[in-house]
Formats: sequence, structure tokens, C-alpha cells
Amino acid sequence: MKLKWSEVTPEAQYLNRRVFLAAGAAMIAGPAFGLTGKPSALSTDEKPNSFDEITNYNNFYEFGTGKTDPAQNAGSLKPQPWSVRIDGMVDRPGSYGVEDLVPESALEERIYRLRCVEAWSMIIPWLGVPLSSVLNKAGVQSGAKYVAFQTLLDPEQMPGQSYRIIDWPYREGLRLDEAMHPLAILATGLYGKVLPNQNGAPIRLVVPWKYGFKSIKSIVSITLTDQEPQTSWQMLQANEYGFYANVNPQVDHPRWSQATERRIGAGLFGGRQETLMFNGYGDQVASLYAGMDLKKFY
Repeated sequence: MKLKWSEVTPEAQYLNRRVFLAAGAAMIAGPAFGLTGKPSALSTDEKPNSFDEITNYNNFYEFGTGKTDPAQNAGSLKPQPWSVRIDGMVDRPGSYGVEDLVPESALEERIYRLRCVEAWSMIIPWLGVPLSSVLNKAGVQSGAKYVAFQTLLDPEQMPGQSYRIIDWPYREGLRLDEAMHPLAILATGLYGKVLPNQNGAPIRLVVPWKYGFKSIKSIVSITLTDQEPQTSWQMLQANEYGFYANVNPQVDHPRWSQATERRIGAGLFGGRQETLMFNGYGDQVASLYAGMDLKKFY
């Protein structure tokens, strides 16, 4: 869906609603704003970035390598109708419509930190459902250990795929216990609106304790497997991008420090802040990696 700027909920209006919600409202927006969702206790209290910042500064190489390229070029994507194939080690494999996997009645609001591996960050108000609910719908078999994801492969809709930047289609993966964690969601909206094309329409993964490239966009397949799946950036440059990609200020990228980050919207010379272990979600997820050498398994 191509959103018109006139249809977007203004940032100030959205934040005023947040104040109202804190006083006990049950929904983040009325039906006139497109999508509704129940507020989540897993949300951060930090002020979200504006809709304009979130939708005009992002990485989506299927539409170009520049930060503003996706917003300019993603109009060619046709997010409706759309289905996601779920297969592998599941009891009920098949092709599922987005509306079946993420019904509007089940949407939750999740305001999450996003930390890019390039050392910039945002705060984004997503709408989605726990990934675990989708996997449970398909029936995870006992031998499954990993979840593999793929993005749409269609150079006509995604012109950046005409260039061999990576080995298309984009691939990502999680360990099953990561995928089943309540923080991991499949998002179909942000700021109370249908997810814009440039942000991964119509359905994307959001894993807030990992670097942003793990949160694969425009998903067309989810496969349960007992083998660690290949992931795009690891396939391209394994010494720079590991399978886990947990936000870790103590493990630098080979070409830059990960100790600090630049908050988008805070100005070119402002907003530099210390990066938090697991992007600030350590209390919830550190137990997933107990006993692991996080410098070796980066």
C-alpha cells in the first residue's frame, strides 16, 4: 500500500495518544487510523523517532544502497495480496495469508530500540504479533532447532536485485529459542499505520536485541530446520557479520567501534550515546546465551 503523507498520524498527535494510553486507554488508535493494537509492557518508554525519520532513513538494498533510496524506489513493490510459505519441520506446512498469520485483532504495539550494525539507532513504534504465535500456528516439530527466513525474489518489484550486491534472495535465521522469545515479533505496521514498503511491507521480522540486519523484511518463506541456516551477510563476509549478531558494545566491527551509537534525529554532532549490551534487553534475553563466548559467537 502506497501511503500518502496526509494520511500519516502526526508525531505529536501520536505521542499525545501515548499520554492518554498511560492513563488507561485500551487501544493505540481508532479505526480511522488504519490499524489498532494493544499496548505492550515490553515497550520502551523512550520517545519514538518521527514517522518521517523512520520511513526515510533505512537500509533495504533491494531498493538501493543509499539511506533514502528505499523511500524513493519502493513504490514498485506490490504488498497485496501476499502469502508466506511455512515449511520444513512443522505439522501444518502451507501458504498462509498475512491476514491469517497476523490478524488485526491480535496486533500489539511494541516500541522498540533499533540498533543498526553501522552504529546508528532509532526508536520505532511497531505493530505486530509475537513470532511464536505464528510458529505455533504451523506446529513446530520436536526436532526443529532453527528458523530460516527469505525475502521476496523479484527484480521487477525490487530493482536493487538486478545488481549482485549480495546473493539474492535475502536470507536470515534465528535459533528456535530466540524465535520463540516474546520480544521477537512479526510486524505489519508502525505508528498505527500499515507498514510502508520501504520498511519491509507487508510483513517483517523485528528482533530488538540484535543488529538491524537480522530483522528481515518482506518475508515470503519461513522454514523450520535442524541445521543452522545460511544468512546473507554471513555468506558475504563471515568475519564481519556473524550468525547471532547480538548487539554487543564489547565486540567491535572490524572497521568501526560498536561502543557508541548515533541516534537518528538528534543532529549530526548530537545524540551520540553508549551502546547497551543486547541493545538494552539483557534482562530479558541474556539467559539465552548463558555459557556462550559472545566474542567467538558474535
